[in-house]
Amino acid sequence: MIPDLGYLALLMAFGTAVFAAVSAFYGSRTNQPRWTESARNASIATFPLIAIACLLLIYSLVTGDFSVEYVWRVSSLEMPTYLKITALWGGQAGSLLFWNFLLAAFTAAAMARNWSKQRDLMPYAIMIASFTQIFFIAISAFVENPFARLAVIPPDGNGLNPLLRHPGMIIHPPMLYLGFVGFTIPYAFAMSALITGKLDDVWIKITRRWTLVAWLFLSLGLILGGRWAYDVLGWGGYWGWDPVENASFMPWLAGTAFLHSVMIQEKRHMFKMWNMILILLTYLLVVFGTFVVRSGVISSVHSFAQSAIGPLMFGFLAFMLILTVALLFIRAKDLRSENRLNSFLSREAAFLYNNFLFLAILLIVFLFTNYSIITELFIGEQIFVGPPVYEQALAPLFLLLVLLMGVAPLTMWYRTSAQRIGMSLRWPALAALVVVGVLIAMGIRRWGALLGVWGVTFSLILTILEFWKGTRARMKRGENAWTAFSNLMARNRRRYGGYWIHFGVIVMAFGIIGVEVFQEQTQIRLTVGETASLGRYEMQFLGATRYPGPDDLIITEATVDVYDNGRYVGQLNPRTELYTRTQQPMTIPNARSTIAEDFYVLMVNWEPTSADQATFRIYLNPLINWVWAGGIIFVIGTLIAAWPDPSVERALARRPRTAVAPTD
Repeated sequence: MIPDLGYLALLMAFGTAVFAAVSAFYGSRTNQPRWTESARNASIATFPLIAIACLLLIYSLVTGDFSVEYVWRVSSLEMPTYLKITALWGGQAGSLLFWNFLLAAFTAAAMARNWSKQRDLMPYAIMIASFTQIFFIAISAFVENPFARLAVIPPDGNGLNPLLRHPGMIIHPPMLYLGFVGFTIPYAFAMSALITGKLDDVWIKITRRWTLVAWLFLSLGLILGGRWAYDVLGWGGYWGWDPVENASFMPWLAGTAFLHSVMIQEKRHMFKMWNMILILLTYLLVVFGTFVVRSGVISSVHSFAQSAIGPLMFGFLAFMLILTVALLFIRAKDLRSENRLNSFLSREAAFLYNNFLFLAILLIVFLFTNYSIITELFIGEQIFVGPPVYEQALAPLFLLLVLLMGVAPLTMWYRTSAQRIGMSLRWPALAALVVVGVLIAMGIRRWGALLGVWGVTFSLILTILEFWKGTRARMKRGENAWTAFSNLMARNRRRYGGYWIHFGVIVMAFGIIGVEVFQEQTQIRLTVGETASLGRYEMQFLGATRYPGPDDLIITEATVDVYDNGRYVGQLNPRTELYTRTQQPMTIPNARSTIAEDFYVLMVNWEPTSADQATFRIYLNPLINWVWAGGIIFVIGTLIAAWPDPSVERALARRPRTAVAPTD
């Protein structure tokens, strides 16, 4: 009964989404606002219907209704309740339903909030957003039905994939999905602007916060995914250039470029075509990323198994791509900038360089991610691109981005004197050079690392100086240092929130340099009592034990003592887990963490023979925790930038509105 009600709610949500799209189209064509009003109400009503379907599926998971195929696949009687709830996104069908729930929530909130601000854009925004919703609900209802029944009810389920039981995977998918579906809103309004020909910056102002919120969630998803990979996958690092990781990273790159670029349109009425292309590209990359994850077309540790939805997803992507390109072509003349670039040394030029760099990185990641498909098409053989190739190709571009991040705030609108920029950059460049000199004196000779440290230090100094100059200007008005700094943040949240984001990126960059350039690793087989050394650390193997864990897990746990320059600093317990129902193994590392580095240990294999031997893979990861610390600063900066400013809200409220008078 409960699954039937859930499926009925899903079908009703499909019906309301179809009604919203059709009535929005009819209302726009006949100029009858009451139809558009009905479309808006229907798009809002889709959300509670999807929510009911989700709640009923969660109820089936918690109560162990194994007559439902999805419940049988992803849960078991022994699973704790919190894992049964999060199993909603632990498989293909459930995660698609959860995706629909988040998309419906974003759409309903956007339609309710923006309705009174721009009525002429709303019919088309509803139509585009509802069309996206229709497709994904149709996938859930007719292809990957989460309420499908089994002919024979089994006594217990398969249980959740062990890789998904980590706390990071409880939070990571919702954050990532929120980022993905959130970009549907700015895409819908951008398409509305193209359809109606209203190509000023109104659609950007309407969707600015929606875009920033979506970007924040996508950023959180990437950071949490990196932490999950570090803690569970045993890669020894935070990023492996896995195709599914890249599928999430690519829309982030396009969205980041868009968030920078829109400021030029608002200030100088330039980059209209750039901004339209970037936000449309972001949405299309979201759909492409979803296709990669759920089709199984590219092999990945993250992706779902091959599914029938692959061709459907590809067809939807192709249709939206053709529609988008067609509208861009039709409106190309109207998207010309009102002003021209006056100087290659200006803030406008700096943002243009920023766009070029982001798109260059995006293009390289896209080509390398799909390289196996390309080679299979042309030579009949799949060839995959490994992390070293990515790093060699992208490192110079990322360094240029970091440098531009520090230099861009020093530029002026319209034109900047080369002499002025040179004077501003001279002392930070010399100070960064001193840091490099210290590293050389300490014995570091890797030119790539030295160049990276110079660039990141240079940008760090310039970013700190921006905070200092603003605070000092307020202190001259009589404010004390803390009051001046606080008021600086409060009065210009968008600007200084952006600087905090830059600061977080710089901290992460130091961590990335530390891991990518100075990481040490070794693999060794040890008998109980033997030791292994890496860097200044020494590890002694004390033995291993095997015991049953919860929910049909067999856990093999090693015990090792760790010494730092001969001084005992603690004990680690790396382990392996075997989920006996599916015979799926996992290798769970353990690390001794400090602000400077991680001593990271994996037990690859244990041989309980008379010799009692185990094979370990050991990593020394310098500055790895700076990556996570920088991520926290990054998120704080985004919250500052996105936090509502009452003065701006009042100004927007006083703005004349373009509206269509409602009729009774």
